[in-house]
Amino acid sequence: MPNIKSAMKRVKIIATKTAQNRVTKKAYKEAVKAFESGVKENKENVKELYATAVSLVDKAWSKGVLAKNTAARKKANLTKSLTK
Repeated sequence: MPNIKSAMKRVKIIATKTAQNRVTKKAYKEAVKAFESGVKENKENVKELYATAVSLVDKAWSKGVLAKNTAARKKANLTKSLTK
């Protein structure tokens, strides 16, 4: 545990930001899994699931949770599995 006051504040801020990043990451991962299971089961709302997953991947990228190329790769893989 840090002794300096500003370092103590940074520890609290980092914990808060880590929690927010986990929420964002979990949301896009759940959306991607829902889309993938929808593709496997040939559900009717696959395009809606795709739109949701891509949107959440973009949000994760804009918040800094995902790198730019990682987000692009994930979206490309989602698109590829949608068109099959």
